[in-house]
Amino acid sequence: MTAKDEMTFDSLPAGPRDGVGRHAVVVGGGLAGITTALVLAERGWAVTLAEARPRLGGRATSYRRGELTVDNGQHVFLRCCTAYRGLLARLGAGPETGLTHLQQKLDIPLKSAVDATTTRLRRNRMPAPLHLALSLGGYRLLPLRDRARLAGPALALRFTDPADPDVDQQGFGPFLRKHGQSKAAVDRLWSVISTATLNINADDASLALAAKVFRTGLLEHADGSDLGYAKVPLGQIHDELARKALGAAGVTVLDSTKVEPLAAGNDLSVTVTDRSGQRTRLNADAVILAVPHDAAATLLPQPHPTGFSRLGHSPILNIHVRYDRPVMDEPFLAAVDSPAQWIFDRTAASGVGGPPGSYLAITVSAADELADTPTRDLAVLFEAELGRLLPKARDARVEEIFVTREQHATFRQERGSAALRPGPRTAVPGVYLAGAWTATGWPDTMESAVRSGINAARLVVDQTTGEG
Repeated sequence: MTAKDEMTFDSLPAGPRDGVGRHAVVVGGGLAGITTALVLAERGWAVTLAEARPRLGGRATSYRRGELTVDNGQHVFLRCCTAYRGLLARLGAGPETGLTHLQQKLDIPLKSAVDATTTRLRRNRMPAPLHLALSLGGYRLLPLRDRARLAGPALALRFTDPADPDVDQQGFGPFLRKHGQSKAAVDRLWSVISTATLNINADDASLALAAKVFRTGLLEHADGSDLGYAKVPLGQIHDELARKALGAAGVTVLDSTKVEPLAAGNDLSVTVTDRSGQRTRLNADAVILAVPHDAAATLLPQPHPTGFSRLGHSPILNIHVRYDRPVMDEPFLAAVDSPAQWIFDRTAASGVGGPPGSYLAITVSAADELADTPTRDLAVLFEAELGRLLPKARDARVEEIFVTREQHATFRQERGSAALRPGPRTAVPGVYLAGAWTATGWPDTMESAVRSGINAARLVVDQTTGEG
């Protein structure tokens, strides 16, 4: 990651509190909305945040299921995710608090469900890109001839410009094959990373976004890919701590509150309906729509250019399995040759009753083929997969299996999608966009969501102070 790509809450200079006397309405309480609200409040704006759900965090939060607290998706971040890490620090949830963990050095255990081969993708102390050479040289999931060919596409990716529109028109899979990668190399290495981060298969994935992932995360700085994750339910961070931070900043949070489409005209206001059915009109100097792209298209005054509504969606499945005993020796495992792509041990984080029980969450990205499969069939499939991947699971008793489905987990990050991603500015004066789907230069991730909020807040400040 180049220095110019770093972004934190400090990216919007402190300066004068030039928003005093101005009111912003932020629609959406996900990471983009939380970020926008916090940054504007810190510049002196009065901010009202309206969220349709009863909890904050959007697609990165939690809910209760009996004695379990269940994340609605297993989210990770990298050391290169400077904006999201800045949000964690702002919320009091950085690694030093024990609420999140960030590896000192990248270390990912991998295992094949077919032949039980294991290996690890880890870095050493060498500078990038040599920091991965030893690990890739000993990558036991690939034969020697495939390992010897890994340097070619890695070098090519380092010199592939993610901002080039022509690059975005190309697919990641064809690029890999052009550079001599076998099907095994694509399936057992490259796709392990690209599918998890882009939520789409390699052939359909935008080469520009794949280049961003591999350049920023793995190839430009040795520590960029050090992996982090929450050690508590995401809702504790993105809902509870976020509410506390928003309240301390003076932001008014209206949850369980629906927002009506904005009316055309010069009168900038937002009409909201709370859980009791009470309608309220909020006058505003700025409105920021920090919602998914299809929701933003319906909220903007009509007619309005909404080409971004064609971004589409890609689903993610999470299969949750409770056992009567511990079955994992690592906090997570990346699986190959299996529909069970990533397995996380969420026992300690999710409030499972005392030992010896355990709770695993399996994440399946780019889950188009499985998205509508009945839960009973998914239960049979993934119980068998866990038995193949985790020897201790074979003798353990399954106490419960349930499935959470995010049909619209991300926008469809396919070739050509960059042209559809808008910036924060709209054609309506005073109305702005935020969300991981906007043109941040990053894939649809928590990092992109936070960056979009900073981008939107910066534009609001610049335009209302005459700098834009």
